[in-house]
Amino acid sequence: MNQTMDVNFFYLAFVCYTVAMLIYFFTFWKKAGTLVVAGSFLLWAGFVFQVIGLVIRTFNAKFMPVTNMYESMNFFSCAIVLSYIIVEKKFKNRAFGVFILPVVFFLMAFSSLPTTSKEIVPLIPALQSQWLVWHVMLSFIGEAAFAVAFGTSIMYLIRNRSKDGSFVSKSFPALTTLDIISYRAIIIGFPIFTIGALIFGAIWAKYAWGDYWSWDPKETWALITWVVYALYLHVRIVHGWKGKVAAWISIIGFLATMFTLFGVNYLLSGLHSYT
Repeated sequence: MNQTMDVNFFYLAFVCYTVAMLIYFFTFWKKAGTLVVAGSFLLWAGFVFQVIGLVIRTFNAKFMPVTNMYESMNFFSCAIVLSYIIVEKKFKNRAFGVFILPVVFFLMAFSSLPTTSKEIVPLIPALQSQWLVWHVMLSFIGEAAFAVAFGTSIMYLIRNRSKDGSFVSKSFPALTTLDIISYRAIIIGFPIFTIGALIFGAIWAKYAWGDYWSWDPKETWALITWVVYALYLHVRIVHGWKGKVAAWISIIGFLATMFTLFGVNYLLSGLHSYT
């Protein structure tokens, strides 16, 4: 298979996601209609194209494509879309898409930039490990759940400021529902992120560099992210904090997640600089 085929499928996914996002923006309060069907179809089409692209790239590269920023952005966005589809199907509300799909758009837009290398290159020795694959995959799966919590937390804050009977109150789920979705997303994503980012990451670090922990900037910020979400679960489970405080901690956690992914890579140098 031609190595450009996967890139073409990723571009198709980006186009589908972008159009679907725009349709969601202008129809999220509707339950049925031609545009509603078109938005859902394009979202599913983009997801299928992206999965096909990942499969093709896996065959071409002879390894799971999660070893550079281009591949990671595609895997991460694919995981977020799948998480979103599950949430929309379960809770029967399309308003979630207005706040979660823009994250997918940002990731796909970044991966599509001309400055983002799309070439498949031989792995350096530090990357030739299954521990790396599981480290990255589980980290992004956990972070996909955090993206859902991020979107629903923003919705909670907006819904909380809206009057009963307003357009927002009629279009958004109830505050209790939004709070529960955010909590469930984090309680699912947190152990997956813990295993992938910290435990498997430490094992891979030992394999690649000889130490389980070296206070590399990305390791440090992954730990900061973990602490924020651990704080969220602690204050919620132990102290019963819900609502606005929990929503803000969730938002801060996802901002830390994104800084770990982008800020560390481009502002700080370290052992992860090749990703």
